[in-house]
Amino acid sequence: AVVSTQSGHYGRAMATIRTRKFITNRILNRRQMVVDVIHPGKANLSKEELKEKLATMYRTTSDVIMPFGFRTDFGGGRSTGFALIYDDVDAMKKIEPAYRLARFQPKKDKTGGRRQRKELKNKKEKSTDCDSALIPLL
Repeated sequence: AVVSTQSGHYGRAMATIRTRKFITNRILNRRQMVVDVIHPGKANLSKEELKEKLATMYRTTSDVIMPFGFRTDFGGGRSTGFALIYDDVDAMKKIEPAYRLARFQPKKDKTGGRRQRKELKNKKEKSTDCDSALIPLL
């Protein structure tokens, strides 16, 4: 499957997405594949862009697609990675590791200031540091 996208700065650069080693994994309710992105004279496509393009290629929604492990070849212009397309969101949440799911969630704002967080951290350390009272001095 090949898709060419017209994107980038003023539409000058083209990016082509090719998939290979396509496997349907019925046990894990997903399709898995190696994704090659050819982007000459252009930076890498974002994972969000990849999700959208793969969704149109495989006629699904972008929320069930998990791209990861992309590496740019030496000299640029070509990247290779892996993508998983789940049958539904429930299967994805059940199988995918939490760190990979967190990558596509909106970032949580930190509560309180930096100094306040540090003081809270130190207070927690002091409350759990009771080992020194148990060790006799020799």
